[in-house]
Amino acid sequence: MTVDALIVAAGRGLRVGGGLPKQYRPAAGRALLWHACRAFLHHPAIRRVQVVISAGDEALYRTAVGDLDLPPPVAGGATRQESVHRGLAAMAAAPPERVLIHDAARPFPPADMIDRVVAALQQAPGALAALPVPDTLKLGRTGPAGLPLAAQGPSRDGLWRAQTPQGFRFDEILAAHRQAQAAGFAATDDAAIAEWAGLDVVLVQGAEDNFKVTDGNDLARAAALAEGRHAPPPPSCATAAVMAPRVGQGFDVHRFATPGTRRPLQLCGVTIPGATGLAGHSDADVGIHALCDAIYGALAEGDIGAHFPPSDGRYRNADSALFLEHARDRIAARGGRLCNADVTLICEAPRIGPHRQAMRARLAQLLAVAEGRISVKATTTERLGFLGRGEGIAAQAAVTIALPDTDG
Repeated sequence: MTVDALIVAAGRGLRVGGGLPKQYRPAAGRALLWHACRAFLHHPAIRRVQVVISAGDEALYRTAVGDLDLPPPVAGGATRQESVHRGLAAMAAAPPERVLIHDAARPFPPADMIDRVVAALQQAPGALAALPVPDTLKLGRTGPAGLPLAAQGPSRDGLWRAQTPQGFRFDEILAAHRQAQAAGFAATDDAAIAEWAGLDVVLVQGAEDNFKVTDGNDLARAAALAEGRHAPPPPSCATAAVMAPRVGQGFDVHRFATPGTRRPLQLCGVTIPGATGLAGHSDADVGIHALCDAIYGALAEGDIGAHFPPSDGRYRNADSALFLEHARDRIAARGGRLCNADVTLICEAPRIGPHRQAMRARLAQLLAVAEGRISVKATTTERLGFLGRGEGIAAQAAVTIALPDTDG
């Protein structure tokens, strides 16, 4: 039985932040799409992996998949359903007997779960990975002060949370998609299209690690999981016999944007309400920029401009969280650990104190470390110089990381 995988990566996925579609965001130095493709390429039951991407993302795709042995991608459509249909149609030139359809936003499908879906296709036209709902369900209706009021919900018995991959007999799911397109039937997953076309779809046990990345918290979880899977065992900052401390420092400054410019002020990953934003190619978050330079300096890997040049239009107005996640993943890729980070913001206004804790929490989340390893503080220049005149904000940062003690 030949089995191919179709990876759907044509969505925009911008809710996760960072200015890039989430499938191209890094986890342990590799894009989420790379992790998803690799899981199927390395599975012995899978013959070939085909990816569907958004038209115009070809450069992002090439960078993301890098060294993976994949055929040219297929351009997707305006909806996930249309993208899957186009991907299946392209695969029909050399059709498999079975196809597993998987979302790139689920980067860690375990091999044994793929086994279960493939095995189920020996007995049924369709199969999908899913998890039974463990929690009591409630209905929410409008309550006091606009808060949702809990009401009795449906029984959780027999309810499952659908995941991907979803597997089918190739000819039947392609025919079902064609029928759905002709009839104008829309569905949120391929199992629903198969069911609408009269195909039986069985449930097999999914996996908690097979979660879908939808926001920043999921991205941090994905980075931690990827680091655990692909990086060396986590070293301790105290094991000086095998680890060497490395110290880096960074500095950045941005002037305030022209009055009347509608741009929020971002500092250390936190939006400061009511404050004028800073001018810059990205979101001009001086705190994160200084912290990135400190990390790159400790790694001896240049500066933020070397990794994210201001001449690259992809990073115009980008969320600087993207840059810090890349710096974090570079530490992991070198087998290191962040011991601590200290950021100092230098400005006359706004007041940093009310936002300091939120900044520490956000930086800890982005760096996937305990909050106790992060320090954020502020000072002024006693009204001296351009900072004292309130023309901009500067930041300096220092980090200590531990790297394997080699000559490199």
